[in-house]
Amino acid sequence: MALRAAVRYSPGTTGSGRKFPCRNPVAARAPGPHNARMSLSRQIMLREMLAANAAFDGRFITGVVSTGIYCLPSCRAKKPKPENVVFHATPASARSAGLRPCLRCHPDHYYAGIHADETRVAALADLPPGDLPDVPALARAAGLSVRALHALLREHLGLTPADFLARGRIAQARHLLLHTDRPVTEIAFEVGFASLSAFGEQFRKQAGLSAQAYRDLRGARAFTLRLPAGYPLAAMLRDLGRDRCQSTARVEGHTLHTALRLPGGVQVVHVALRAGQAEVTTAAPLSPADAAALHGMLRRMLGLTSDPARFERLARQDAAFGPLVAGTPGYRVPLTPTPFDALVWAVAGQQVTFAFACTLRRRLCGRLGEPAGAGLYAPPSAEGIAALSVPDLTALGFTRARAELLSRVAGLCASGALDLDALAGGSVRAAERQLTAVPGIGPWTARYVLLRGLGAADVVPVGDSALAAGLQQLHGLPGRPDARQVTALLAPLAPYRSLATLHVWRHHAAPKETA
Repeated sequence: MALRAAVRYSPGTTGSGRKFPCRNPVAARAPGPHNARMSLSRQIMLREMLAANAAFDGRFITGVVSTGIYCLPSCRAKKPKPENVVFHATPASARSAGLRPCLRCHPDHYYAGIHADETRVAALADLPPGDLPDVPALARAAGLSVRALHALLREHLGLTPADFLARGRIAQARHLLLHTDRPVTEIAFEVGFASLSAFGEQFRKQAGLSAQAYRDLRGARAFTLRLPAGYPLAAMLRDLGRDRCQSTARVEGHTLHTALRLPGGVQVVHVALRAGQAEVTTAAPLSPADAAALHGMLRRMLGLTSDPARFERLARQDAAFGPLVAGTPGYRVPLTPTPFDALVWAVAGQQVTFAFACTLRRRLCGRLGEPAGAGLYAPPSAEGIAALSVPDLTALGFTRARAELLSRVAGLCASGALDLDALAGGSVRAAERQLTAVPGIGPWTARYVLLRGLGAADVVPVGDSALAAGLQQLHGLPGRPDARQVTALLAPLAPYRSLATLHVWRHHAAPKETA
């Protein structure tokens, strides 16, 4: 099944040509000017407009006669005087009254299912980083003030503008180092760094290697990643080995043995974790493509794609979370090797214990039957799962509904209709909407994939029983909090609620209850 069979797309595209799905029920209904939503009293509409309540977007349009524009109720522009406000049922009604759309909240985009901020984020991601010398230049490219740019990137990517620029520059540099023989100095200046020392410092921080050592991955069978100061070896090893019977990886002492699916084929990789470093050995020499993929997977698995320092500074101010941080300083979010691995875990883990999710995944690996060596099996691929029938999957213990979902998402990923790698580099909002557009994927599944697969920094997997139980224990509540209460309890930790969730899972929920 193609994704387009499951998702209604708007006619608009991003700056890169990618389409976003229209999940806006308002756009789907295409309401007319006499829609009953205008039965709301003027007093209620004024109140919700002044509160910038996004829940009322699509229920009415705010017209401002003094400026001649119309807005969504949630618009963050300076609020008009009540005597200058008129309300309309639709943008068409507002235009017929001689008003024009607001350039800040883009009401026409909302009603058409086009998400202006996501479009802006995608367009920024397509810009060559060398063309953006600093944050003000990035803001100009986005058509925003620096302050608005900070808010945009924080909401959609969980990054500051400086982080966004650094990430893009180093990503381009990594590609050039592996796929060209151009001098390091030339590459550093091309990707936008003003000095070689700044490039070297930022490269080592993000890659765990010097630029030259990264280039030397070509043809290598061994290399050493630098681990950050204070890296919590014991805690991360426990997480990596939390499924003691898993068939794709195992932890022995301080060494992780893992089967990984690289572009050139499956390899068993050995990672010995020591104070300050991870010593990596592979079964075969690395091609440039394999080197890039393996380096990225290890950074994900070891939690090196993000820095917990900002979260910890915030958490220390919270009476409940302060002790969690003090107990495991430097703790990070360990991601699955690939986003697809997280999707498999999420489907296997829907409404079952972690132990049974592990059993289902082991059976799946055994059914696909790809021995990798060292007693390990290759992780499930989208193509391999898509080749299985629904009865094949139910025979492994999946319910029929979950078997159908796993088959569906594997087919979408195998065909490229659902590109998880592309979602990982874009707006978190857009990613969640595309995931939940697939029948069978609800908020918990989508947010688990966002958290453990796409590396989103500010995700709350509402509906997770272990998270609710952990927060109940943490705050001494008489009963388990519901979804609204979970969101409220974690709100002070925004925009780092993914790591807050991992701390709760680890310290206050039984490990077997959650993946």
